[in-house]
Amino acid sequence: MAWSPNSFGGAPGAFLLGLPALVSIVNPLGSALIFSQVLSDRSHADRSLLARQVATYSATVLLVSLWAGSAILDFFGVTLSALRLAGGLVVASRAWTLLNAPEQSEARKEQQANPARLSGDVAFYPLTMPFTTGPGSIAVSIALTSVRPEGGAAYLPFMLGLTASAFAVCGLIWVCYRYADSVIALLGSSGARVVSRLVAFLLLCIGTQIMINGLHDLIPKLFATSQ
Repeated sequence: MAWSPNSFGGAPGAFLLGLPALVSIVNPLGSALIFSQVLSDRSHADRSLLARQVATYSATVLLVSLWAGSAILDFFGVTLSALRLAGGLVVASRAWTLLNAPEQSEARKEQQANPARLSGDVAFYPLTMPFTTGPGSIAVSIALTSVRPEGGAAYLPFMLGLTASAFAVCGLIWVCYRYADSVIALLGSSGARVVSRLVAFLLLCIGTQIMINGLHDLIPKLFATSQ
């Protein structure tokens, strides 16, 4: 049986779907390590301010992606089945990369947050886009909305559940960035990678399930068309 947003009961089910997916792709723990390194010359007060600004901007990016992303694709005639299949593939492929080579993801993020760029107002660029919530986060957000109910009373609770998961992730961004030094002391780089791999595996499962949902809707339509 395909996963349904009502499997856990509307908004809670959407929250439980969105939270691990967004946490894995944003990776607040791993990003906090790099955030601390590239801003080591800034004062604690300055880093705390940047942490709050990045969390706020990240919430804006994720919410726009969640609420408007699928609508834009609908405008271009992308069917919900195709969105589920493609979105699940994107999520699964990103998870596979994070699961097998987290070091590559960390190196890419460190390059995006190059200290040479960090002058002036850096909260949105490059610390929010693309360092914290880049194209991968936007793609995953749109993919999550692909399993939304097709209209009806269940639509709004589902989207509110995803919205709550986005706010929860942005809360984690703020905490991890603001207390990055404590996070490093508690986990270290190896500990953060272990946590990242565990959550990436969960993201891989979510991406696979989204693809299964897309195939579950698409295959009967293909058979009906061929008859």
